[in-house]
Amino acid sequence: MASRSTEVIQYLVETQDLWPKATKTKDLENEASRALALLNEEEKAAVLRYYFVADAKMSLASHLLKHWVVSRYAGVPWHDTKLSRDTNKKPIFVDPVTGTQPVFFNVSHQAGIVALVAVAGYNAGQVDIGTDVVCTSERRIRDHRAIDTEGWGSFVDMHADVFGCSEAGYLKSDELLVQGLQQQYVAHTVDSKLRCFYALWCLREAYVKMTGEALLAPWLKDLEFRHFSAPAPASAPKQPGEAITDHEVLFHGQRVDDANICLRSLGPDYMTCTAVRTPGRKEDGLGWELGPFEFLTIEEIVEHAEAHLGD
Repeated sequence: MASRSTEVIQYLVETQDLWPKATKTKDLENEASRALALLNEEEKAAVLRYYFVADAKMSLASHLLKHWVVSRYAGVPWHDTKLSRDTNKKPIFVDPVTGTQPVFFNVSHQAGIVALVAVAGYNAGQVDIGTDVVCTSERRIRDHRAIDTEGWGSFVDMHADVFGCSEAGYLKSDELLVQGLQQQYVAHTVDSKLRCFYALWCLREAYVKMTGEALLAPWLKDLEFRHFSAPAPASAPKQPGEAITDHEVLFHGQRVDDANICLRSLGPDYMTCTAVRTPGRKEDGLGWELGPFEFLTIEEIVEHAEAHLGD
């Protein structure tokens, strides 16, 4: 496969309004038949196993994005974009001729948004990459009810098993209100605290996915984000907002200096995070610009796939 310059790829797909006549997951077999036809039987079955159609739509978009990024950026015919899994069960594409990965990628989805991050054309070794997307308002009613009933401290403690040693304490501290909240927020409000809570969640999830492991990794307590803050929200839906790229990250008490991490707001309620590193040459990954995500439509993906099925 020909060498090419390195490209950092970040796309979002909205699924809320896709296939509006599909009110149940099984309806997608007819309403989304073009899209489903582009998946293999195992992938189709995985999509159609979801109970809620909203989840099935995000799963379908996620599968399509993984094949699309390999086909589009590695120049592979759609039917040859056969994905496998690495030792951590993370989906990957390995070129059958060279045995290398021409594209390193990761996907995430929540509340109708599917995120893809990828690095293509990097020929100097391994790329570790992860992404996460969170929606601060998706569970707002439930979150407020829990906080009103049990208090903010108890709400944080309910999730403390997936946080680092110092993070839960920071979320409950007065320091959070001084350092973690932007001026336009009203201090001490529940929503401002929840925004910082979800910012931490997004940071940790992207970092852990970058490593290739899951939120059950045995070292979760040894990973700490200190003095983290939430990016200010953007005023309009789909509009990229503030980006925070300077993070104090510790692992086993030692400062992490090889991870390029960008936490960015999207519209009033969403946040995205990309985390990337190049273990063999850390300066490469640290030098890549992680700009705003672009939006991509399912129609664009399907049209590309149908035009490149086997050429």
